[in-house]
Amino acid sequence: MKQNQQGFTLIELIIVIVILGILAAVAMPKFVDLSGEAEEAALQGVAGSISSAMTINYAANKIDANKGTTVSDCLHGANVLDGGLPTGYSITTHTVSPNTTYSDCELNYNSKSAKFTAIGTPIGTP
Repeated sequence: MKQNQQGFTLIELIIVIVILGILAAVAMPKFVDLSGEAEEAALQGVAGSISSAMTINYAANKIDANKGTTVSDCLHGANVLDGGLPTGYSITTHTVSPNTTYSDCELNYNSKSAKFTAIGTPIGTP
């Protein structure tokens, strides 16, 4: 009587495990690098949110002087952002344009920075 065995041999299983290990070793650096890219994307997103919030605030203030918040520098970007500035982020003035309504600002997080344009009434003047 002949027995018909089904399944994989030990060699076949070892080969599959080795191939999976090689694939994991090649793919792992790409997954590790994603956290840095995600942090950069979050930084860009917050900078865009601040710029948009300041623009909407400026438009509301121009339509009705009783609406919106008076903005005089980049640091006020945290005041017009709904919920405020996220923890760990900081705003610095990059280039102030006196007597105009805009300024180039910088948002910082974990030694990374993103530039955004702030708009106010007018920025750089008391």
